[in-house]
Amino acid sequence: MRRVFWWSFSLLFLSGCSRLASIPYDPPQTPAGWLTMQPFMLIKIGGSEIHWMQPSSTLFVYLLGLTAVGSGLYFWRQRDKQQTRRWWSIALILWGLGALAAGTSYQAFSYEIKCAGQSFCSWTSWWEIAYLILSAGSVDAMLAAVAFSSSAGKWRKALMVYALLNITLYAGVVLIGALALIPFLISFELLLIAAAPNILLCLALNIGRYRQTGGKLELALGAAWIWLGLVLGGYFLYLASGLTHQLWARGIWFSENDVLHLGLISWMIYLVVYVARRAEDAPA
Repeated sequence: MRRVFWWSFSLLFLSGCSRLASIPYDPPQTPAGWLTMQPFMLIKIGGSEIHWMQPSSTLFVYLLGLTAVGSGLYFWRQRDKQQTRRWWSIALILWGLGALAAGTSYQAFSYEIKCAGQSFCSWTSWWEIAYLILSAGSVDAMLAAVAFSSSAGKWRKALMVYALLNITLYAGVVLIGALALIPFLISFELLLIAAAPNILLCLALNIGRYRQTGGKLELALGAAWIWLGLVLGGYFLYLASGLTHQLWARGIWFSENDVLHLGLISWMIYLVVYVARRAEDAPA
């Protein structure tokens, strides 16, 4: 029976891997249309040409990925037996890997991955599925980090169990969406729905503990969550303004994603400067 289950699952997985590209972009876009709707550069490698899409935005998102990974490695070097620093390290490294995967498929090589050789461009790719799962894992690891620094006993255990269940459930839902071709289950909107409770929990924990102890770490973390909220708010405001296409029409390659990525780079730097040296486990 077990062999039948894994054989069936393997067939479903392989089928889903090959069918993911069949989800059409909305609204439908031809490869030629993809190239007219956003800036790009042609890079010649030997006898081949590669379309490098949104060059400046690609640099920003890759810079974010490298900054996040570097910040995570810094937390790891400073861990000094502190579990909260270990979890911050894991969270930031996962965030950075997710950003690199997202930049590869959404920006840098979006044409090569989702359009080249096809009649119509695909809506998503396995690079983006990896980005969703890595990003969700990052936010759950942040909750684990705050659980060690700002809670103890049963509360800490409950938060750790919640973080584990959250990423397990979310990853399962995303894989089902990818294999069954259900766009909402592999959307950025669902990622926000899954991540938002974690951010609110972290903010509530830090505010509550700051009112009890007045600790500098709680103040620094509370400010970090507010900063993150402002960055996300700036992204959505810029997206709603429609400035991206107005600027692109004038040859200025700056988008709402650039607002998000530059804001997140500043957030990562803040974590290194103000959180890393203060992050310590709360007494058990």
